Amino acid sequence: MPNLRHYQLMLFFAVAVSLTACHSRKLTVRNTNNPGINMPVKRGPYVMVKPERSIADKYSAMMGLKRDDIQNGRLYNFIDEWMGVPYRFGGMDKDGVDCSGLVFLLQLQVYDMPVPRTCAMQVNNIKRKYEEELKEGDLVFFDFDGKQFSHVGVYLQNGYIVHASTRRGVVIVKLHDRGIYQYFSRGGSVLDPASVMVPENQQTNY
Repeated sequence: MPNLRHYQLMLFFAVAVSLTACHSRKLTVRNTNNPGINMPVKRGPYVMVKPERSIADKYSAMMGLKRDDIQNGRLYNFIDEWMGVPYRFGGMDKDGVDCSGLVFLLQLQVYDMPVPRTCAMQVNNIKRKYEEELKEGDLVFFDFDGKQFSHVGVYLQNGYIVHASTRRGVVIVKLHDRGIYQYFSRGGSVLDPASVMVPENQQTNY
């Protein structure tokens, strides 16, 4: 007849299996370039959803557009949720987010498109475009502090971008604003990361 210790062991394994099963139902994304990142996210599949009228009114006025020009409800809802969140190096939540973290979350939650976590890797994940070819959702890179591709944002419409500013947090600004355009370096559309080769010696700065 099994003793008390045997029953205790059986109970322990039953609980462990139960917890593992519950955990497996939570959708998480692990970034293999940064093994420490393992966080729950809201994601796709990507479907264009029209915005609420209040959101369309708000962002069309902000960017000098017609209300009907604001079509991607997922994008502008995401921006509205994150607007004003302060900058925090390495941050990935509403307590603080850095530029590449914002791009990482936006691309995943809005477009169901995984991208690398850092600026230096994200820049290898785009199809380059001329500035006049940029479309909503494309990435734009900047060379701040004399460092190549040290900052990233997302192009919107009518010459506006959204990015996590070190001084102002998540904000929408004109790409041609004096304080940022002089550092503009590159832009392009996001590629499927499975098709992108990243050099082994690639930098990992944010």
